[in-house]
Parts: sequence; C-alpha cells; structure tokens
Amino acid sequence: MHYIKSSIIQYLSLSYGINAYDLESLPIGADPCALVFKAQTEAGDYFVKAIKKEVGSASQVVMNLLLSAGLGRIIPPIQTINDQSIQCVDDMVIAVYPFLKVENGFKQALTAEQWQILGRELKKLHEINVPASLQQQLRHESYSAQFRDAVRSLYASLPAMIPNDPIAQNFIESLTQHSIVIQKLVCRAEALAQSVKDASDPFVLCHEDIHGGNVLIDENNEIYIVDWDSSLMAPKERDLMFIGGGVGNVWNRQYEEELFYKGYGNVQVNRSMLAYYRHERVVEDIALFGESILFANASLDSKLENYHHFQAMFEPNGVVDIALRSDGGSGAQDVAMAEFVLPRL
Repeated sequence: MHYIKSSIIQYLSLSYGINAYDLESLPIGADPCALVFKAQTEAGDYFVKAIKKEVGSASQVVMNLLLSAGLGRIIPPIQTINDQSIQCVDDMVIAVYPFLKVENGFKQALTAEQWQILGRELKKLHEINVPASLQQQLRHESYSAQFRDAVRSLYASLPAMIPNDPIAQNFIESLTQHSIVIQKLVCRAEALAQSVKDASDPFVLCHEDIHGGNVLIDENNEIYIVDWDSSLMAPKERDLMFIGGGVGNVWNRQYEEELFYKGYGNVQVNRSMLAYYRHERVVEDIALFGESILFANASLDSKLENYHHFQAMFEPNGVVDIALRSDGGSGAQDVAMAEFVLPRL
C-alpha cells in the first residue's frame, strides 16, 4: 500500500500539478478491484480512485458518452495536464475528482423530486445510441455462472474448513442457518439465467451498480450518479432491478418505485429478467462476502463489516425477501419453512 500511495502522489504532481502532502485511504465501497483515497493539498482536497486496468480501461469511453448525451447528474473527472480524464500507473487506472461534501443514498433518503430526477437520468442513459465501435470496448452481459459456482464451491469447502477467527466461525454458522434459502437462490438464479439469456430484449448502456451508495446528495440537495467503472451493455433490467431491490436495506418501498417510474416514463419491465438480476445480485454478494471473510487477507474490521452486511441481507424486506418475491414467492420465511429438499450445492 505504501508503494501505491507513493506512486499516486508522484503521479498527481507530474500529471495534474497537484502537490499532495498526504493520501488517506477511504473505507468506502466494496469493489475488490478498486482503491479510493483523499488527496490532501494546501489548496484543498481531491478524491482519487485507482482501478485495476482490466476493469477501468473503458471508463473514459463511458464518461465521454455520458457527457455527449447530456447527462447532467455525473461528476466528470478532472483533466490531466495533457487533457486526459484517466491515466495508467503500473497496473492501475487512476481518475481524480473534486472532493465534495455529500451524503449517499444509503444514509439519506431521496426526496420525491430526487427520485423523479433519478428516473429521468436513467432513462437518458438507457436511450444513448452507443456506436458499434464503442460497444466493442464495453463488457456485454453474459449471464455467467461465476458466482453461482463460487457459492457452490463455498458450501463444498465448509466441512473441512477450520475458521481462524470468531467472525469466520459466525459466518459459517450463518451459512448453515440460511442454507435452504441460499440453495433456492442459487438454483433459481441458474434456471432464470437459462430462461432469459436467449430473450430478444435489447442491450442498452447500463450503470451496472446503481444502488444507494452510488447516488450522492450534496449540500444543495442536488443528486449525482457516481462509479461508472463497471458499465456494460445489458438489458435495462440490469439497472432497474435496484429500484425497489432493497440493496443496503433501503430503496425497498413501493412509493419510491412509483416516484422513480414517474420520472423514467412508461416502460415494459421483463419480470423474469428483473427476478434473475435480483437473485444473481444476492448470490454474487454471498460469494464475495465468503471470499472476504474466509479466504482473503482482510482486516478483522473489514470482515466484521462484511459479516454484518451478510446478515442484513436476510432481514424482512431485505434483498433476499425482495428477490424471492420478485419471482412470485412470499419471501425468505416462506422458503425456510417449506417442506422440501433442494438439490445439493
């Protein structure tokens, strides 16, 4: 980490003329491919994001598309001395932004007007005509089984696993406690993926992770959508699944959905596609939490935070409940009480 910080401080000076006297790591976001910092200077602070090159290399293309399409609720990166919005440092892509005083949608509820603004901005995003040459530089939805397989492997490893701290022990016990529900989620995500992957739904430019943590509210109650590094071409439900999806145990009220769609406009939502994405998101998070808590060289504080996030997924009207209801079920409690045996993971 010290080497990375030193490289970034040197890069800020050479490429931006920003003379940072300190680079503070910020404990925000759950992206294992990204590091975020506050660069402190005598003239003020900057937000610095470092992303693995294979993930962030298309972010400049996306940002140029957004700006040309007139999306006003984004925070463009600061240009380098050579008028570039991103630069490569070793195996990382670096972007620099103004450091704003903001709250995010996890901590501050959106107003009725802000929900409608968010709806209008996402509609603009989904209506962008992405040239074929640029589409080739972006990821495309593949309905990959990566995280379903990861959860299966996680359960297969449990019998021989010796936890090395109390958090890991608690997590293993929770995995066992919720095993029927998790099996249901994995199996149903698999079936839904097979069902929707051959659908004729058009692929549009999607943010990919438009949850409350990526919607910022400033001191003037203006909202901004951030974290465009993972944008991809996918059905619109890839984004719409977050509206009413309950990620972070927010954005899970019916009136919020109604306000959002008042801004987004009339749309026919593919309910099977929406259910797939909500199931798949839960499965992905379980896989990532398992990796962080059981296998990664993470701090105890980080493990504890991820364990609490894992537990919160199963709260009433949380992401698990909502995913199962979006597929015609009654929620996690209904699955846990069902008298049937699911296939082994």
